[in-house]
Amino acid sequence: MTLRALVVDDEQLARDELCFLLESVPGVEVVGQAANGIEAVELVERLSPELLFLDIQMPGLDGFQVVRELMGRAQVPQFIFVTAYDRYAIKAFEVNAVDYLLKPVEKARLKDAISRIRSRDAEANPIKSQLERLLGALERESTLKQLVVKIGDRFLLVDARDVIYATVEDGVVTLVTDRVTGTSNVRTLEELSSSLDPASFWRVHRSYIVNLHRIKEVIPWFNRTVQLKMTDRAETEIPVSRSQTRKLKHHLNL
Repeated sequence: MTLRALVVDDEQLARDELCFLLESVPGVEVVGQAANGIEAVELVERLSPELLFLDIQMPGLDGFQVVRELMGRAQVPQFIFVTAYDRYAIKAFEVNAVDYLLKPVEKARLKDAISRIRSRDAEANPIKSQLERLLGALERESTLKQLVVKIGDRFLLVDARDVIYATVEDGVVTLVTDRVTGTSNVRTLEELSSSLDPASFWRVHRSYIVNLHRIKEVIPWFNRTVQLKMTDRAETEIPVSRSQTRKLKHHLNL
């Protein structure tokens, strides 16, 4: 039986690479590609694939939200998550509901994942309930406990709660803690923000994310905005956009 597959990733190169690899896997037909979660849901409705290769961090709807959207459908495809981040993998392997591939995907690993799906006993392990278990398990792991910080040629792990603020300039994300300052392996603040605890970390400006627990002083600024003096050694002052100033004042009861 040929498995009809849909490949979902916001990066064209990643989609093309996976489709190229799938051409070498017998019994798999790629029926479409989606560049984001919203497009993925629409194509699942229209093309009815049996198998979905799904990135996790995407604009519009992320991988978790795509799963949520599809859970209410009469026919739910099987999912294989394909991502550059291993932090979501632990519970995925524990529940053994769908497979979990890390980029760059190895051909042998991909073939093994397809074989695993073919050998699953659908009656003993209904896909829908397996996905529900997987979604809950993955979401419990979705907030980062540790971040990778590059300092020179060294890669250090820091507790996410120790981050005082993060900033981006020329496409490079920098993380600042009490002990270290270095560059992150994520590409954008959007990507970083989606993995941090929203109760503690706020995107106060297009170029800054701050840890609300590490604000030392709120300084009135022009046009009714504010700046935040942080608790790092340099006592960095961070601008807050006008819209975020209103939210911040409300949150801090100012």
